[in-house]
Amino acid sequence: MKTKVVFVGAGPGDPELLTLRGKRELESADVVIYAGSLVPKEILKYARSDAIVIDSYGKTREDLFALYAEFAKAGKRVVRLHTGDLSFYSAILEQMAFLSSMDIDFELVPGVTAFSAASASLKRELTSPGVSQTLIITKPFGKTGKPAEESIAELSKHGATMAIFLGVHIIDEVVSELRVGYPSDTPVAVVHKASWTEERIIRGTLDDIAEKVKTEGIKSQSVIIVGAVLEKSGVSKLYGGSES
Repeated sequence: MKTKVVFVGAGPGDPELLTLRGKRELESADVVIYAGSLVPKEILKYARSDAIVIDSYGKTREDLFALYAEFAKAGKRVVRLHTGDLSFYSAILEQMAFLSSMDIDFELVPGVTAFSAASASLKRELTSPGVSQTLIITKPFGKTGKPAEESIAELSKHGATMAIFLGVHIIDEVVSELRVGYPSDTPVAVVHKASWTEERIIRGTLDDIAEKVKTEGIKSQSVIIVGAVLEKSGVSKLYGGSES
């Protein structure tokens, strides 16, 4: 039997937001490797009772490569669970490159994103006619390289809706950059653990959101949503009939 590694986007947290395909992959896996610091353990209930389950927290890239090689030799089917969706900030490029170099088959199963779950919790569409038709997904500068022209300050000049990941722990810096392009009264919402039972939503503006977030003691696992769409709504002409 030839092994296969299936990268599965586990969704934002709620086990019921795992896709049907992702659930099927979990149910058929011999081995499940999951990011324990981010993926709720409740999702593991879909794994087989005899599956090998490994928490990747604290493991290096090389540790993961060694596991893939070990299970490939044994002909195991592996599911690698990543939080949210795989299309951004998932750190799977190096993993896929290694698997390709070892001639180990792999595939990707997309998942529900945290900003989608945040939008649902906020009960707001992140694009609105006449307000914003663009969503920018970004993060602050960090260990991962980022072009200077993609700084939050530069992106804020577009005035589009923005979803910022991995920035709530430096909320003061994020707000300072956002002020370059957005008015100080621009609505901001911070959604902590979107779709989890522990979900919390903090609403404010650029003037007060930083203090509100710090008062709540939120330092991780949050999406910062910025933009007028959080309060203003246009009217779509998609279903406008003869008046469109």
